[in-house]
Amino acid sequence: MTTQATDNMQESISRNPLDFILDFFASIGGGILGFLAATGRLADFTGRSVKHCFTPPFFPSQLLRQLIDIGYYSLPVVGMTTLFTGMVLALQSYTGFARFNAEGAIAGVVVLSVTRELAPVLAGLMVAGRVGAAIAAEIATMRVTEQIDALRTLSVNPFKYLIAPRLIAATLMLPVLVFVGDIIGIFGGYIVSVYSLGFSPQGFLTQAWDVMEYMDVMSGIFKAAAFGFIVAIMGCYHGFNSARGAQGVGAATTNAVVSSSILILIFNYLLTQIFFS
Repeated sequence: MTTQATDNMQESISRNPLDFILDFFASIGGGILGFLAATGRLADFTGRSVKHCFTPPFFPSQLLRQLIDIGYYSLPVVGMTTLFTGMVLALQSYTGFARFNAEGAIAGVVVLSVTRELAPVLAGLMVAGRVGAAIAAEIATMRVTEQIDALRTLSVNPFKYLIAPRLIAATLMLPVLVFVGDIIGIFGGYIVSVYSLGFSPQGFLTQAWDVMEYMDVMSGIFKAAAFGFIVAIMGCYHGFNSARGAQGVGAATTNAVVSSSILILIFNYLLTQIFFS
C-alpha cells in the first residue's frame, strides 16, 4: 500500500502542468456535454408528451381526477399564500411610502404586484412543492414496481394514460388558481389597509380598480399556464426516468421540485420581459 501510494504521488508530481490545464477544460467540456444531453432528452420527452395531449385515445376519467387533484386540492395552499402575501405587501408598502407621504399608492402597488408577479410565481412554487413532488413520486413508484411496463403489456401508452392528463390538467388549472389567488391577495391587502391602516374602503377599491388594467391580469394568467406546464412536465420527466429503488424515487421527487422552481423563476423573468418590455 505504501509503495503504491508513493508511486502515485511521484506520478502526480512528475506530470506536466499542461496536463492539469487540459484536465480542467476536459471536465468543463464533459459538464457542458452532459447538460446538452440532458436538455436533449428533456426536449424529446416534452415533444412526445405534447403530441399525445392532442391525439386520441383520451382518458377523460384520468383527466377529471387530475383536474380535481391539481386544482381543487391546491386551492387552500394557494389561497393562504396569496392572502398573507397581500397583507404583508400592504404593511410593507405603508412603511416605505409613509416616508414620502405617498400612502395613497398602496392599493395600486398591491394590485399590480399581486396580479403581475406574486400570485403566479408563488402559486407556481406552491404547486411545484405539492403537485410536482406528488407526480414525480407517483410515476417513479410505478416505474420501480414495473406498473409502467404492465401498461405497455396491456397495450396502453403510458404517455397517454399517465402524462397527457397531468399536463393538460396542470396547464388548465393553475390559471384558475392564480385568478382566485389574485382576488384573495387583493382582499388581504384590503383587510390590512382598511382595518389596520385606516384607509377608506371605497377609496381603496376605487384606486385599485383605476390602476388595474386588463394586461396586468392576463399576463399573470398566461404565466400561470406556462408554470403549470413546467411543473407537470418536470414531475413527469423525473418520475418517468427515475432510478430503481426507494433512493431513486426520493431523488426523482427532489429533482422535480428543484428543477420546477428554478425554471419557474427563469421563465418568469423571460415572460415579464416579453409582456412589459
